[in-house]
Amino acid sequence: MRPDGHETHHWFDDDAGPVVRPYAMTRGRTTSAAQHRLDLIAVVVAEQHEGGAVKDQTLSPEHVDIVELCKDAPQSVAELAAELDLPIGVVRVLIGDLVDDELVHVTRPVPPAQLPDTSILRDVIDGLRAL
Repeated sequence: MRPDGHETHHWFDDDAGPVVRPYAMTRGRTTSAAQHRLDLIAVVVAEQHEGGAVKDQTLSPEHVDIVELCKDAPQSVAELAAELDLPIGVVRVLIGDLVDDELVHVTRPVPPAQLPDTSILRDVIDGLRAL
């Protein structure tokens, strides 16, 4: 409370320091060119580059974190958001930036409509058992 009796509002946590708002990380953007392909189960894979993302001075720390997390093993968009403790929308925009910069690529699991029919799989199993 200020001396004049008005309440003050802090936009930061005393223990954590100033908070960076999500829109600041994305420079105010809420979508990216690759947004349409980035559902929760889309898998992000780091591209192999000699210099690495860490040396790229134009990337934000969040961009670098995404690339580093995907180097060891491909990660889904949902896993990245959880690991980075960021909103899904922010992570989608950041991944879109990395796709545009060719530092990562995104793959999608096979849609259920393109999977084999379960009756066909049962017939195959039954045929194998009969052998």
